[in-house]
Amino acid sequence: MSKNFQAIVIGAGPAGSSAALTMARAGLDVALVERGSFPGEKNMFGGVLHRMPSLEKIFPDFWERAPLERHIIKKGVTFMTGDSSFSTTIEAGNFDQPPYNGYTIFRPSFDRWLAEEAVAAGATLITRATVEDLIRKDGKIAGVTIQGRSGQLNAPVVVAADGVLSFTAQKAGLRRPVFDPAQMAVGVKALIDMPREMIDERFGLVRDQGFANEFVGCTEGVRGGGFLYTNYDSLSLGLVFHLASLRTSGKSPCDLLNAFAEQPQVAKMIRGGVFREYSAHLIPEGGYDMIPELVGDGIIVAGDAAALCNATGMNLEGINLASHSGVIAGEAVIAAHQSADFSRSGLVAYKKLLEESYVIKDLKQFRKAPHMLHNNRIYQEYPELMCSFMENIYKIDGAPKGNVTRQFLKAAKEKVGLGNLVADGFSAWRSL
Repeated sequence: MSKNFQAIVIGAGPAGSSAALTMARAGLDVALVERGSFPGEKNMFGGVLHRMPSLEKIFPDFWERAPLERHIIKKGVTFMTGDSSFSTTIEAGNFDQPPYNGYTIFRPSFDRWLAEEAVAAGATLITRATVEDLIRKDGKIAGVTIQGRSGQLNAPVVVAADGVLSFTAQKAGLRRPVFDPAQMAVGVKALIDMPREMIDERFGLVRDQGFANEFVGCTEGVRGGGFLYTNYDSLSLGLVFHLASLRTSGKSPCDLLNAFAEQPQVAKMIRGGVFREYSAHLIPEGGYDMIPELVGDGIIVAGDAAALCNATGMNLEGINLASHSGVIAGEAVIAAHQSADFSRSGLVAYKKLLEESYVIKDLKQFRKAPHMLHNNRIYQEYPELMCSFMENIYKIDGAPKGNVTRQFLKAAKEKVGLGNLVADGFSAWRSL
């Protein structure tokens, strides 16, 4: 059995559903293919959904109708050693009024909602469907076959939004068959149930306010960092590791996460909570240099499949970039239908529009950031430096304090080395 569509989208995540929604609203007959039993079933996310200009344009009341948790009014960074920590927090009045800067979310709820909006606009959602292969006709992608099912889905264009491993993009010859572990990260997360009143009191929150905290120095020398985010009545606690560093360390992500949760600075934050579940997910962290070919004959690549993730060390943006790329992909397919040209050149508008958007501009701006984050000193020596320096500043022992600058340089010489400090500072300046 064979069915014809005007476009096929593979993957009902933020990129795929945004693309399907955009095309369906324009009247195209779109198939949205999802391997899970429902969109979001297989997704793990423990972070902040940053502002979504593309979806705010489609839904002016986006922040009211989407299934969101708490809006983030506080952002903190904690430098840790085994027995001490130094934290800094920003709490801005602008963060506590709409349009909010960001929300915590649960991907199963959010992805399902966005896919349902695409269906309401006219898209056909096909679940429990794993794409087995691409169909080619006259040298162009012309549809897909579904694993374990007879027949095929036909369309003159396919949008590959099937995640970081994107077998679709690989089969189309748009990305390398083997990933560089230095460009990949793995995130592990624990979801911890905690009464809403306890969260509010512990983190100084009211109403729907939320708190996001990142940690450095908590990964036992493995390149990576930690996070804690507040949901309505739970906490998301986790770690993100550079894959190559984790592999050479020989350490288990689960053991590192458990050790992180037991550190005194973290344990007091999660005390009284009940661990509900664990999950893990691969993250493309190579930045601009990891982006594959975005367009082929009859195919467009979007979202994580296109490595559209911006890891700067200050923020980790992915969903907002994915959704924006999906909307642009949908607009490019609409234009291709109008010109009846689904060749690489007919779909190149996607690449041009993406390059003109904040997505590629930001990835270019922070192109060197992923390389800077491979500096092992960031994850051990610098947290030790910050904690040692601040401890000396606040310690009262009857001895004269001395010059603050000299104290810092002395601590830097002991913990990092002055030459390394200058070199690392220059590297950070160049990358940001």
